[in-house]
Amino acid sequence: MAKVTATAERTIDAPLEKVRALVADYSDTRPKILTEQYLDYEVAEGGSGAGTKASWKLQATSKRVRSIAATVTEPQPGTFVETDANSSMITTWTLREAGTGTLVRIETSWDGAGGIGGFFEKTFAPGGLKRIYDGVLVKLDKIA
Repeated sequence: MAKVTATAERTIDAPLEKVRALVADYSDTRPKILTEQYLDYEVAEGGSGAGTKASWKLQATSKRVRSIAATVTEPQPGTFVETDANSSMITTWTLREAGTGTLVRIETSWDGAGGIGGFFEKTFAPGGLKRIYDGVLVKLDKIA
């Protein structure tokens, strides 16, 4: 199995602390920035930053739907790690000052399939997930 990684980033025209508060808000802000590929989003515990437990379905393609049960940690201020209990998937949101704005980077990695299926997954999944994350970041920028 090869590690598969998808990444997207965008500079948000808002101060770091404001963007951090928005990204940490899994109860109110997160549902507003998710794109139509996210289904059945629900916060089970917490709702603000570390300790939050949330679940959703990510419909990456018409045939590919992944159920996510994420637990959020914040190993350092401005870095949110969402670890999926159902798979090897880990999504990290990293926020850094960028001039007067904030650079937001979303990176997801997981253990890909083997064989020919794994080849196609490693070839096409990162680009598809990047497009989804680009949509999320556009919505975050509008809210910020």
